[in-house]
Amino acid sequence: MSGENRRAIGALAEGAAADYLEQKGYVIRERNFRCRLGEIDLIAEKDGLLVFVEVKYRRTAICGLPYDAVDERKQRRICHAALAYYGRHGYAAGRMCRFDVIAVYADGRIEHLENAFDYCPG
Repeated sequence: MSGENRRAIGALAEGAAADYLEQKGYVIRERNFRCRLGEIDLIAEKDGLLVFVEVKYRRTAICGLPYDAVDERKQRRICHAALAYYGRHGYAAGRMCRFDVIAVYADGRIEHLENAFDYCPG
């Protein structure tokens, strides 16, 4: 699969994840937040809680669960990007947040893993 096709599929998966979150009462604050430290697919808010979301697409689970692709290195990059987001938007360091992973499958299934990992500053 070409890089262009991967990006198009990724954009569709992120759109499906955003729609799913909105149906669950979340407000999407930002899509594809990028800084020099990393990228966050979706940033949402619900009941005052910021939620940083990594979206993973899979045709099937045969090659492993999508959550497995969010390894420690990826978690650190997401956490560093979350800090940059806090700074850019003037949030206090004590503002509560959560790190989630949403798996989008080719058959339309969506799995939402809340609190997929803890903040990891290292």
